[in-house]
Amino acid sequence: AMNLTIRQLETFRAVMRAGSISEAARRLGRTQPAVSAALAGLEDELGFKLFERSKKRLVARPEAHYFLEEEAHVLDRLAQSARTRREIGNLERGRLRIACHPASSNFIVPRIVADFLETRPDVKVSLMMRSSAIIEEWIASQQYDIGIAEASGNERSAIDQQVFNLRCLCAVRADDPLAKLRKLSPGHLDGKPMAALFEEHPVTIETSNAFAQAGARFNARFELRTFQAAMELVERGLCYMICDPITSESYASYAPERPRVKFLKFEPAIPYPLALMTPAHRPLSELALAFRDLVAAEIRSIGRGRVA
Repeated sequence: AMNLTIRQLETFRAVMRAGSISEAARRLGRTQPAVSAALAGLEDELGFKLFERSKKRLVARPEAHYFLEEEAHVLDRLAQSARTRREIGNLERGRLRIACHPASSNFIVPRIVADFLETRPDVKVSLMMRSSAIIEEWIASQQYDIGIAEASGNERSAIDQQVFNLRCLCAVRADDPLAKLRKLSPGHLDGKPMAALFEEHPVTIETSNAFAQAGARFNARFELRTFQAAMELVERGLCYMICDPITSESYASYAPERPRVKFLKFEPAIPYPLALMTPAHRPLSELALAFRDLVAAEIRSIGRGRVA
């Protein structure tokens, strides 16, 4: 098998373009003996002569012209490969497979993706929205690079996860008398119409328990699958809502000029654990690692709070 080197190929091309060893050596910044040695080594590897040496002149044989055409394709492919390696190393090329739950899929994750890819036109992204349970299965089966979902509390060997212990806020119409308060409690919302997720959801259970322990009536007028769907209801003054901070941040993203809803601190704290998941048995690319760190920083920022 031939053992051609890039240095030999580049030397050969320089000699063919320059027409002489001395001029090729000058252009390459090498000595003439080094250029001659590289050519001799190339001919030995190929098994045929590329040049005739006559009266101190170098004359290219027909084989040299044919090989120059083939060599150009090889060097072009090598140059493209080097560019690709640089782009991958600089996080400019690759693919990301991201799965996120409904609360983060409308605005938060698309915004992070847009920020991350603004200067990376050659990065491709698969962005899928599913329930938290399905996302956990996708990550466990090593299908996706990043998963953002409500933490289930189950530890699985197939998943590496970072859990962010966020806390819920209370959504109130901006001109409601309660909006003037710094924080709300079950007593403020006793018997008032509320929007809540389905009965089995952890936030609904925690909220209902908080009301019961305070001796207040939890009046779940609207039952929903996502908190985002209730924002219009709160804007219309039809209800209040204890919701996750991802939803409040999303609302701030799509309605910055018309904040008809205020988000107030609610006590006792209603937890909202959010998991950032990655596959445990498949190494992440440098691109995926950088995106994961950006998501983690954004979640921490949201956790610090945008509270009225």
